Amino acid sequence: MEQGAVDTWKLVSLSTMPSWALAALSVAVLVAAVLACVGVAREPIVRRKWALWGLRLLAALCALFFLFEPGMRRVQVARVKNRVAVLVDRSASMTFPVAAGQQSRSQAVADALNRLAPEMDALKDRFSFELIGFDPELAPLTLKAIGDDPARGGKTDLVSTLRSLKASEGTSARKLSGVLLFSDGADNGELAQGMSARARQVLQDFGVPVSTVAVGEGGLKDLAIDGIKVDDFAFVRNSITAEVEVRARGFSGQATQATLRREGRVVATAPLRFASDDDVQVAKFTFAPDQTGRFVYTVSVPVFGDEAVTANNSRAFTLKVIRDRVRVLLVAGRPTWDERFLRGLLKQDANVELISFYILRNSPDDTMVSQDELSLIPFPRDEIFSEKVHTFDLLAILNFNNDDLSISLSQYEDSIKQYLLNGGALAYVGGDRTFGDARFTSFADVLPVATAGPSDPAPFKVRLTPEGARHPITALGTGSQSTEAAWEALPPVPGMNTVRARPGATVLLDNPFSMVDGRNAPVLSIWDYGRGRVMALTTDGSWAWAFTSHAEGAQTRVYERLWSSAVRWLVRDPELTATSVSADAPTVEPGKPVGVSAVARSSDFQPVAGAQVTIELVSADDGQVIAKQTVPAAADGTAHVEFPSIPAGPYKIVGRASAGEKVLGEMSDAVAVRASGPELADARVNAELLEEIAKTTAGAFFDSTSFALSEVPLREPPLVEVGRSRDQPLWDRWYWLTAMVLIMGAEWALRRRFGYI
Repeated sequence: MEQGAVDTWKLVSLSTMPSWALAALSVAVLVAAVLACVGVAREPIVRRKWALWGLRLLAALCALFFLFEPGMRRVQVARVKNRVAVLVDRSASMTFPVAAGQQSRSQAVADALNRLAPEMDALKDRFSFELIGFDPELAPLTLKAIGDDPARGGKTDLVSTLRSLKASEGTSARKLSGVLLFSDGADNGELAQGMSARARQVLQDFGVPVSTVAVGEGGLKDLAIDGIKVDDFAFVRNSITAEVEVRARGFSGQATQATLRREGRVVATAPLRFASDDDVQVAKFTFAPDQTGRFVYTVSVPVFGDEAVTANNSRAFTLKVIRDRVRVLLVAGRPTWDERFLRGLLKQDANVELISFYILRNSPDDTMVSQDELSLIPFPRDEIFSEKVHTFDLLAILNFNNDDLSISLSQYEDSIKQYLLNGGALAYVGGDRTFGDARFTSFADVLPVATAGPSDPAPFKVRLTPEGARHPITALGTGSQSTEAAWEALPPVPGMNTVRARPGATVLLDNPFSMVDGRNAPVLSIWDYGRGRVMALTTDGSWAWAFTSHAEGAQTRVYERLWSSAVRWLVRDPELTATSVSADAPTVEPGKPVGVSAVARSSDFQPVAGAQVTIELVSADDGQVIAKQTVPAAADGTAHVEFPSIPAGPYKIVGRASAGEKVLGEMSDAVAVRASGPELADARVNAELLEEIAKTTAGAFFDSTSFALSEVPLREPPLVEVGRSRDQPLWDRWYWLTAMVLIMGAEWALRRRFGYI
């Protein structure tokens, strides 16, 4: 409470009678007045009738006046100050210029607040203006810091910021009267794809008007690498394709090219032409790595003189190259669309060596056909599952029926389990001949799901679970498309096997319309079995995703990417060397430290405690050593170092471990330090999003920093009573009693004269 108390007054009833008694007597007085008026309603002379009615009503009012005993209550009141949160975006995109060649967006905010300072000062008796920065974490801010300290936040999440502000209201004695938000609207959090239903509900429940100010002008020219889609690893001397999304603003009709380099050497180029002033083109690079190991690649586009920002014109990524192809054994219970699409996908992948078998007919299908005529060639079960199973990197079993003992795999359960325990991989795909729809032997012990009833033939659209949104198998979003959007765009699948997830399993996709044990029925589940990995897909309709994407010519083919990611996850790349070094993250955001972990072991893989581990960070472009550290290994042979403030670029990590004079081994890895993070990838001003936020919360939207504070809607702070109150009766004056006696006497005299008494 900042304002001094002031006197005010209000009318009150000073009667000591209970409220029910006052109400009853008031009704009685009114009824008496009405009856008296009815008694003279037939008076033929209108003036007499109205005179009697008027006097009777005045008498009733006098009676009520003395009944309620009115008085004047003098009180002292004061106005409690409310808060006005002035939120200032402190993310890195606020360092961009307002317009080409002009001041930064942060400086424009500082100038606007300086201009509004006198208006804020004039309202200080009612409002407390609090200056808060967000990136998206809330922190107190000073006007000087806005202009002097560069904005460095790595993310803009407006909904999260407002949610945190609302939560802080519970710890403050002052209530919010309004919010004034300065930002460029470049949200890369919850509102990255636009206003969602959940975000709209959060804003509608905010309860306080949020007025937004769009800082910056549209029309800035910028060429940026928006996203890179490439496998985590490749096979030596086999082709791999990297798809790079290049976003161009203000380059309509412009032709240029993107360049792919590996450690300074040009690997490939791709032409680009932009059709509009806001266009995204995909540059495809197909190349064949010629060495094994982890390498760092850089994609870049030319820098034009009139660009608003140049740090986002290049981006680096790492690629692990291994020597051998993945050997896959595909076994299908019968020819199906699912088998056809998966077999075709694996056959056309140069990184996969595929051996496939599928059963043309099972013995129960036609009793008139001899057993020898059930397949083109005999199914070599013994040779594959007893002798050669360990030579395969992945077993893919589709819709396989164990009822037919002539082809059943049940007798190889122990062999397959041992294969998985030793580090193998299994993909088990459903259908009408598997899971609960056929004899399910103890082979099911290795699967992350268990049968829960007959199949559900109803078509449905799969739903991505929270675990699936993070897992590399199903996290398919890149660039401008989110993972959720990629899955929601897919068509339904024609039914599924009904199963339940076993303890320890991770469900990546489920059926939102089918419940098992109170939970949604799992569609895609995974788990580790010993040293191996297992995936269970409980539908044979995933081919529909491939069919649709091929038919529509989609650039992002979810079916291909799903199975490609699944194979990469199932076939883990074991570490075979005694000493190893690896970056904590293959790609590091700008300003973040480069973390490196190393393991020092002897030739028999025993950890060497106290071994000296030297790690160098070497520029992949010119071979210059950028940083170097030497640390002792811990008791388990591990060591960890961090290199802070590393400039953007591609780097080789070179490690060496030694125990005394003995060199335990040398190792290497690669890391890419990005020149720009998500905040610097796009220079646009999203005024439409800011306007929608203001509209949803009943605030005002300003498309520039030139506005008056009087235009900002703010809720008035409340008045509260302070000190003591004093009552002064009004009813106990002699003239009020005299007036009532005269009115009642006049009415009695007239009624007598007119002959009513």
